[in-house]
Amino acid sequence: MATRNSPPALRPFVSRLWASDGVPRHGAGTRRERVLPTGNVHVVLRLGSEPLRIDVGSGEETYPSAVVGGPRLTSYAKDVEKPVPSVGAMLMPGAAPSLFGVPASELAERHTPLELLWGREVERLSNRMIEVETADARLELLMQALATRLPRVRGLHPGVASALDAARGGVDRVEPLAARAGLGPRRFSQLFSESVGLSPKRWLRLRRFQRSLPFARRADVDWAETALELGYADQAHFARDFRAISGLTPTEYRRRAPADPNHVPGD
Repeated sequence: MATRNSPPALRPFVSRLWASDGVPRHGAGTRRERVLPTGNVHVVLRLGSEPLRIDVGSGEETYPSAVVGGPRLTSYAKDVEKPVPSVGAMLMPGAAPSLFGVPASELAERHTPLELLWGREVERLSNRMIEVETADARLELLMQALATRLPRVRGLHPGVASALDAARGGVDRVEPLAARAGLGPRRFSQLFSESVGLSPKRWLRLRRFQRSLPFARRADVDWAETALELGYADQAHFARDFRAISGLTPTEYRRRAPADPNHVPGD
């Protein structure tokens, strides 16, 4: 898989870009993988006729080749039996309204066909990506497509931007984030959800889960110590939250030892 950091013009909006050549991420014969939530919006274009098939627990859902994966708090299972070349981007928190013209909360907890947001441009973009031969060329096309949305952007609310910066610096409670933003709790929650897609409380909960993944991958992990270090009440609280978000116990996650922490083989 080829990855690329965002160019300066896209850096406030795009965290990372990637392109795969259709080679299985996991070992041969793996039919499904569990995708763990990151809290970010993802854009993916699959360059083939094979649709995206996922299972969120209520049955299989099928989507077209180009989708926007909205921010979510829980994991889902994805069919990976027939991988196809793909190109995608992970967006920065708060970028979705600028690039898609809708509040991120409207994209949350589901996949949305990209064509509903970008129209016929998606078909033209996919066809051009199929015509070029290299991952780098496909990444260039995606960056150009994202850059064309920039003249229409509206800046991220400064209070939300300030709160996101504080959260990255270690603030992990809603009240001080709202105070940092200079907003009342209700207005802060509304603006944050529209920009990021999840409520501040759910987003902070997911950030703590993501911080737990490097610990959960260690062979010598002490679960009780990890739980306290991450701010959980105790080991049982940590285990319940981990399973609620990932669909796996911490021990199951460590046993499967995913090469990519958010894409777990098998189901």
